[in-house]
Amino acid sequence: MSSRSASAGYDRHITIFSPDGRLFQVEYAFKAISNSGLTSVGVRGKDSVVIATQKKVPDKLIDASTVTHVFRITPLIGCVVTGLDPDGRTHIMRARQEAAEFKYKYGYDITPDMLAKRMANINQVYTQKAFMRPLGVSMIIVGWDHERGPQLYKTDPAGYYAGFRATAAGAKHQEAFNFLEKKLKGDDEPNAEDSVELAIATLSSVLSANFKAQDLEVAIVTKDNPVFRILTAEEIDAELTRIAEKD
Repeated sequence: MSSRSASAGYDRHITIFSPDGRLFQVEYAFKAISNSGLTSVGVRGKDSVVIATQKKVPDKLIDASTVTHVFRITPLIGCVVTGLDPDGRTHIMRARQEAAEFKYKYGYDITPDMLAKRMANINQVYTQKAFMRPLGVSMIIVGWDHERGPQLYKTDPAGYYAGFRATAAGAKHQEAFNFLEKKLKGDDEPNAEDSVELAIATLSSVLSANFKAQDLEVAIVTKDNPVFRILTAEEIDAELTRIAEKD
């Protein structure tokens, strides 16, 4: 029996480890995120947190206003999902349900870190049971915590989550990481304007593209306005103009 056929069975089941300790179906879920063709970026500043992602309308007949990857979960928390669209919408519905149940049970809004932890726990259970499959989405969660300020978390199909100063997901995520690491040296904490500029500049650099307003989705939470807010096309256009003039 060849080595290929000997190891072939280990990617048939979610719950079976290969001899070298890998769960292939979980790894394939990460591949689904990378193969989605979209790149998303999150940047946390001193008094704000920003997410930005590409907006691609797959067909000219589709109403562009109905295509989005940025969602509000609670008034203070939102996210961008990168990967398979149907899996992403399922994940968003579950996140909203968890947030609503938390508020009903405890009497106050769920915090971004608790939501990220809960969604990561759900993802982890999906890697244990044979009658489920991992969801092929990565979720970048942003929000305002009244005690900790701006918050940026990312969850993945394996059930891992962590807080970040800046992060990326999707196609070319490693190039985005490298760009962000160069720009955020030391303990730099950009202001709101610089955070938006850095998020857009990261996408523009790693994708080698000059974006128009309709090619991007940007959302922001700030100290002055802690409500999760998705920028309009006019606001994104103004940001792109400001960045172009600065260059």
